[in-house]
Amino acid sequence: MDIKHRDVGGVSVLDFTGNLDTNTSPTAEAEVSRLLDEGSTKILFNFSELNFISSSGLRILLATAKKLKMSDGKMVVCNLNDVVQEVFDISGFASILNLAANEEEALASF
Repeated sequence: MDIKHRDVGGVSVLDFTGNLDTNTSPTAEAEVSRLLDEGSTKILFNFSELNFISSSGLRILLATAKKLKMSDGKMVVCNLNDVVQEVFDISGFASILNLAANEEEALASF
């Protein structure tokens, strides 16, 4: 898995490539923690190149959403492929997280 960080108009955008699973979750968690420690309150997870997400990846998203809520921040997830969307639907995360069809829609929601 590869994670690229970029700033778009005050929103920290994380572009994920590959799989977000038990093996790669520590890397993702460290990157998100770094952003939160630096004071980021707007985080966009762009999953356009993400192939798969496991429960450990979902846990990172939930923890991030909770931390941002406590600091009046916001998190949005965009560009879910069919496999990732199915995981979100089955787990119930589709109804508890802010999802957007694409990056443009996600950035407009901040």
